[in-house]
Amino acid sequence: MSRSPSSRRFGILAIIGLAVLVLLPLAIGDRPFELRMATLVFLFATMGQAWNVIGGYGGQISIGHGLYFGLGAYTSALLSLKFGVNPWLGMPLAILLPAVCATIVGVPCFRLRGHYFVIATLVVAEAVFQIFTVWDWVGGAIGIEIPVKREGWLNFQFHRDKTPYYYLALGLLVFVTGGIWWLSQSRLGFLLRAVRDDEEALRSLGFSPQLYKSIAMALSAAILGAAGTFHAQYVLFVDPFSVLGLHISVLIALFAILGGAGTLVGPVLGAAVLVPLSEYSRIAFSGSGRNVDLLIYGFLIMVIAAYQPDGLVGWYRRLVGSRHRKGAPAKGET
Repeated sequence: MSRSPSSRRFGILAIIGLAVLVLLPLAIGDRPFELRMATLVFLFATMGQAWNVIGGYGGQISIGHGLYFGLGAYTSALLSLKFGVNPWLGMPLAILLPAVCATIVGVPCFRLRGHYFVIATLVVAEAVFQIFTVWDWVGGAIGIEIPVKREGWLNFQFHRDKTPYYYLALGLLVFVTGGIWWLSQSRLGFLLRAVRDDEEALRSLGFSPQLYKSIAMALSAAILGAAGTFHAQYVLFVDPFSVLGLHISVLIALFAILGGAGTLVGPVLGAAVLVPLSEYSRIAFSGSGRNVDLLIYGFLIMVIAAYQPDGLVGWYRRLVGSRHRKGAPAKGET
C-alpha cells in the first residue's frame, strides 16, 4: 500500500526536525538555560502525548493525570532512597504502579460521563495529594531528596553537564510518539476513536467501551510513570506540590488541548509554545509576578474553549483549507 504525498512529506519533515534536535546541543553550547528549556519541552510533550491517549483519542477528559506522574516520580525515588534500587531497575515498577492505579480508578470513574468524569478524576488526584502531604514515610509536605551518586548513565545522574538529560528526554519523546502513531493506526486506535465519537454505537456492535477506556487509561498512566521517573532523576527531589499538584494535571491536559487533542503533533506543539512562555514569563516578572504563568495558562484555556477548540493543529488546517479554497477556480471557470 503506497503512502500519500502528504504522509511522505510529513515523514521527511520529521526526520529533518529530529536531526536538527539531535545537533541542537552543539549550537546551544554552554547555555544551560536554553538546554534546560529544551529538555522540559521534550518532557512535557511526552506528558501531553500520554494524556492524548485517553483525552484526545479516547475522548475522556481527565484533569487528574498529575496523579500518575507523581506516582511514577515517588516510586522510583522511594525505591532509590529506601532500598537502594537503581533507577533503571526501579523504572519498570514506576511504570507498572501508575498503570494499575489508573485501571482501578477507571472502574468507578468510567461509569460517569462529561463533567462528572472530569470532577471525579480531579477529586481522586486531590485526595492522593492530600494523603502524600501528611504521610511521613514518603516525606510528607517536605518531600524527599534522592541521594547524589557518581554521575553517569548507570546511576541516571549527570551533575556537571546536563546534555545527557536532553538526549534522554528527546529519546523518550520519540519513543512515545512513535508508539502513539502506531496506536492511532491500530485496531485499538480506531476503537478508541469510536468510543470518543459514539460510545453507544460501539456498544451496540458488541464491544465494551469500558474495556478500551481502561486500556487507554493504563497506557496513558504508564507513560506518565516513565516521565515521572525521569523528572525525579533530573531534579533529584520529589515533593507533593511539584509532582502531584493540581497545576501539573492542568498542564498535562493543556499541552495536548492547545496543540490539538487527538493529533500526533498537537502535544509537541503545545509544549513548544507553553514551556518557553512559562520560562520567559518567570524571568520577566521574577518574584513580583509569581504564578503569572498560571494566569496565562488560564487565559489560554478560555481562548481555546471559546475560539479554537481544535487547537493549533485545527487552526492550521483551517488556514490551509481556506487558502486552497481561495486558490481554486470558481465554478464554471477553466
